[in-house]
Amino acid sequence: MLLRRFQSSMATFSLCVSKAHPWRSRSVIVAKTAATPLSSVSLSSTPLCPGNSVISFCSVPQISTDSADLDPHDSSKHSPLKPGLYLVGTPIGNLEDITLRALRVLRSADMILSEDTRHSGKLLQHYNIKTPLLSFHKFNESQREQAVLQKLRQGEIVAQISDAGTPGISDPGMELVKLCVNENIPVIPIPGPSALVAGLSASGLATDEFTFVGFLPKHSGSRRERLIVSANETATQIFFVPPHKLCQFIEEGASLFGEQRRCVIAREMTKLHEEFWRGTLGEAKEAFSTRQPKGEITFLIEGKADYMVETPSESQLENELRELISRGHSLSTAVKLVAIGTSVRRKAVYSLALRKFGKEHDTKQD
Repeated sequence: MLLRRFQSSMATFSLCVSKAHPWRSRSVIVAKTAATPLSSVSLSSTPLCPGNSVISFCSVPQISTDSADLDPHDSSKHSPLKPGLYLVGTPIGNLEDITLRALRVLRSADMILSEDTRHSGKLLQHYNIKTPLLSFHKFNESQREQAVLQKLRQGEIVAQISDAGTPGISDPGMELVKLCVNENIPVIPIPGPSALVAGLSASGLATDEFTFVGFLPKHSGSRRERLIVSANETATQIFFVPPHKLCQFIEEGASLFGEQRRCVIAREMTKLHEEFWRGTLGEAKEAFSTRQPKGEITFLIEGKADYMVETPSESQLENELRELISRGHSLSTAVKLVAIGTSVRRKAVYSLALRKFGKEHDTKQD
């Protein structure tokens, strides 16, 4: 039996649910008075009816849920935007993931900087946004920064978007933000979808501490150096990996992190063919050796466990040093990299390097 009790003197709604129908306790009924909207829910253990659970909905006049307030077309509810650079987060796949605030900013801006005008044009067309677009990407941003700065100095509202996600995070925008900050031009973030946060939240790996690496360097030596650092961190490591380089990344990662390290491959998030693959790096190497997936990939690797930290032998240190020196690194750089990648103090590594490679290094310098 469902019992409703309304008190006309206050906007309080109580619901008594019979134990005979426990599934009904999952239903939530929203009540709103004309004077004040519903904005808080509290659970009470004091039964109004014997043998029943009680859920109380209490309204407080803090948040309005009127449909007019949620309409991005209705600017009467909002104060005008102040001049400045707005970094607007856009969907990483699903067009429904854009925020109402982002739509308002894009409509109100004098100009939108876009990584790819054709790609962004589809988003703007979907939401009937007519603001002019200007291409702004890694190949032309240095040439266009001053022209954009001039518009900002003149008090215009400039919005910046990337193809997906947040501008400046593994996307164009970082240098323009620096210039604006140096000139005291307001920079306003408009939060939105993020592949790294979405992937991390659903990964099942530790979320209390993580390192976002993004795309690795193209040069094999620089890439290995970065992976050595990541392999020895206890925080979850997050990478962006192009699909055509997935096998190469897994191969290099397995050799440096170890094949037993757990990983998650998040692919095409928020899209139709979204996939989360979970397993070890060794299993990933086998699974993707003959399979090249398509789409955007966020690759997460669990951090190194504290108990896994071991002091390498002198011969292991020597081999690491020799490999780095043979690739053209100076003795001091090789020492630095080996010290970062191991639990050995830099002074001890340097002493070993001088003993094993000092004369050879001096001969090369001469």
